[in-house]
Amino acid sequence: EVQLVESGGGLVQAGGSLRLSCAASGFTFDDYVIGWFRQAPGKEREGVSCISIRDGRTYYADSVKGRFTISSDNAKNTVYLQMNSLEREDTAIYYCAALSGQVNIWYAGYEYHYWGQGTHVTVSS
Repeated sequence: EVQLVESGGGLVQAGGSLRLSCAASGFTFDDYVIGWFRQAPGKEREGVSCISIRDGRTYYADSVKGRFTISSDNAKNTVYLQMNSLEREDTAIYYCAALSGQVNIWYAGYEYHYWGQGTHVTVSS
């Protein structure tokens, strides 16, 4: 059974940091692309970042470039999203998602086959 389990969300003040984790199981981790998405109240879901496990290629939304870093620990089948200099606008539910093979449009949610349940991130001013 494929599972993606996010953790690490919480309440943080603006300017602070959080590290989200996405623990994957039930599939061959190396063959997948893992993405982070978020959805704020009343807004559309948006792609935040993505990593190709096989070749390490990474992608970022313009809104988080220079502040967020995606990485993977292949031995633990886990992808991390280090979020620094958090802003109120980063408040959202963050989801990780997985797709097999290569990604065409990394920020398009429809490309992903599996989704986690989400973790809440709240940034206060």
